[in-house]
Amino acid sequence: MMTSLKKPIVVMTAALAITLLASVNTTFAQVNFAETVVIPDTPTATSILVDPTITLNQNIGAIYLGSGSSVDAGEMALVSLAARQVQLAKTPAGARIVAGQLVTTTYKWNAKQMSCLNTLWNGESHWNFKAHNYSSGATGIAQALPANKMDVIATDWRTNPVTQIKWGIRYIKIRYGTPCKALAKTRWSGYY
Repeated sequence: MMTSLKKPIVVMTAALAITLLASVNTTFAQVNFAETVVIPDTPTATSILVDPTITLNQNIGAIYLGSGSSVDAGEMALVSLAARQVQLAKTPAGARIVAGQLVTTTYKWNAKQMSCLNTLWNGESHWNFKAHNYSSGATGIAQALPANKMDVIATDWRTNPVTQIKWGIRYIKIRYGTPCKALAKTRWSGYY
């Protein structure tokens, strides 16, 4: 029973660590996601730590992933991809790319729908994940009101543009069906 719980805990802890690292303000730091990571086929006997210079007894900000646990390379690749998506989406051009990928793969919407989404969110936030309307309280790329609605996707919506994009696309799908219908509503009433 105990060994079956180790792998999900290891993966979730690694995902959390990468998500936290991706949400750090990188104005004064550079992150290189292109480095190769080699994961052995068999578990190692040592523990995996975020900072190998810190011992287990120090317990100073290290993330202990368990003794002898291994992480599937495919799972780590997905975590790495998610971290790269977050970093990419922190720019307006990158946010458009990430949204385009989600629109195409998840919702199967065509280029016309992406064009409508681009027009809609250009008007809302200019694809700025830090956008905030001080008079209404609307926040993020899709200008969620109240902003904590995005908790249905994830609670990291303040710092994660991918969460904001996922929420905004989901909201449009549920409420209007397509971005073009949401854009038509905006043109008619001034909001969607």
